[in-house]
Amino acid sequence: MSDLPRWRERADAALQRALPDADQSPRRLHAAMRHAVLLGGKRMRPLLVHTAGAAFGADPAALDAPAVAVELIHAYSLVHDDLPAMDDDALRRGQPTVHVAFDEATAVLAGDALQSLAFEVLADTPVADAIRVELLRTLASAAGAAGMCGGQALDLDATGNGTALSVVQLERLHSLKTGALIRAAVRMGALCGDASPDELQRLDRYAAALGLAFQVRDDILDIEGDSATLGKTAGKDVAQDKATFPALIGLDASRARLQELRAAMDDALAPFGERANGLAELGRMAIERDR
Repeated sequence: MSDLPRWRERADAALQRALPDADQSPRRLHAAMRHAVLLGGKRMRPLLVHTAGAAFGADPAALDAPAVAVELIHAYSLVHDDLPAMDDDALRRGQPTVHVAFDEATAVLAGDALQSLAFEVLADTPVADAIRVELLRTLASAAGAAGMCGGQALDLDATGNGTALSVVQLERLHSLKTGALIRAAVRMGALCGDASPDELQRLDRYAAALGLAFQVRDDILDIEGDSATLGKTAGKDVAQDKATFPALIGLDASRARLQELRAAMDDALAPFGERANGLAELGRMAIERDR
């Protein structure tokens, strides 16, 4: 039986505990933060922390903080990504986006506060000091200009001229925008266990393929999915002339690329055997999901 439902329940409970009470002042800000985090979501990144950690014998109690921290960073990025100055979206996880449910200023502050809270939580991880510092370094690097924010900047530069990028450039964009946080989630889980440098490198290969596969599938779903199923506005990429894999190489080639990435994930995980079953399952979910 899969451990993913149990880890999902644990991650949700830890997120509930970490977020400020909506009844405490400033109530509007706290309510917006909870709206951004708790109303659905796949919890892919917390699950990656737990599956990677379990594969290397990490104490589950040590995994709660990095699992929460990476999801808070992800949630903050979505709040800001949905703003009118960015992707200007009104729907996220089947709910009104934060700036729609509240207002733009509150959405900006909620995103800022979620980012700060992520590092506050991560700083309390019950591990050795050296590992805690490495966890902080890993997440900070993945979230900043060398990672997620840098990828978002490249995406903004390409929006409105979606076929101007080469496939290599598009893959680099998404290795930063989506892949960096996914790699950080896997690495943080393994760092809390006994993973060796060589094993961490192999996990980075798995995570790089997973991050790219996640985005290729996202691009396909934007064309083939519907808003009710996706929980966000379908067809936005085409409408905004964004750089996507189907726009550059077509749907059939995008599906073929997904299978190449599936093989790359399997190859990276093969030496770990059954202890990597959870990571393999998350890889399959990323490729086969319908939302």
